[in-house]
Amino acid sequence: MHPDTFTIAGREYGSRLLVGTGKYKDLDETGEAIRASGAEIVTVAIRRSNIGQDPSEPNLLDVVPPSEYTILPNTAGCFTAKDAVRTCRLARELLDGHSLVKLEVLGDEKTLYPDITATLEAAEQLVADDFQVMVYTNDDPIVARRLEEIGCVSVMPLAAPIGSGLGIQNKYNILSIIENANVPVLVDAGVGTASDAAIAMELGCDGVLMNSAIAGARNPVLMASAMRKAIEAGREAYLAGRIPRKRYASTSSPLDGTFF
Repeated sequence: MHPDTFTIAGREYGSRLLVGTGKYKDLDETGEAIRASGAEIVTVAIRRSNIGQDPSEPNLLDVVPPSEYTILPNTAGCFTAKDAVRTCRLARELLDGHSLVKLEVLGDEKTLYPDITATLEAAEQLVADDFQVMVYTNDDPIVARRLEEIGCVSVMPLAAPIGSGLGIQNKYNILSIIENANVPVLVDAGVGTASDAAIAMELGCDGVLMNSAIAGARNPVLMASAMRKAIEAGREAYLAGRIPRKRYASTSSPLDGTFF
């Protein structure tokens, strides 16, 4: 079987599982879980993680070194376009000109749903400033198309609210986004367990980004391994093509012309 890679911002990746770095009990567990996940892209909340801002504190990059992973700075915790743009520029400074970022501008502190108006505004500014923007959004196919038109390199619709673990609640909207996109589509937010990740991949998503589902599990390292396998199984099932859904089974051999 030929390697099944996908491309983000001109770079090929073998793993379609992207993982976060928050909510683990310590940096050792963070590093162990990420290794078990097989992820090559690791997202980092710049406002919440130390990647060199404070030399006196443990540096997250010691367990997820940029020499081994693509670091994806994100704007988690930003509620305005201005804050999100500022955070991305800080990340570029801290990471020596790194331009690939994950944009999220939140509109509600309880549900963490995205503020789409502010997201569009920030995306336009960041693309104009030569950032390669992967963008967290709602499950609206029209908004997804607009973000692609702005120049985002990947569209990342939520499957359910961030951290909810509810799984894929909006598969028809996500399927519509996939069918009309010319950039990679990755489910971001809502995955709770391995079967959720597999369903996302069976829909035809290019990948899945998750954090809470792994870090919040009773055994994060084991869950990371399970997610890795689920992503691979879901992708293979999508490529293989499932049988049609039917109300009842049909006979395996035709009956026409058969004598009894």
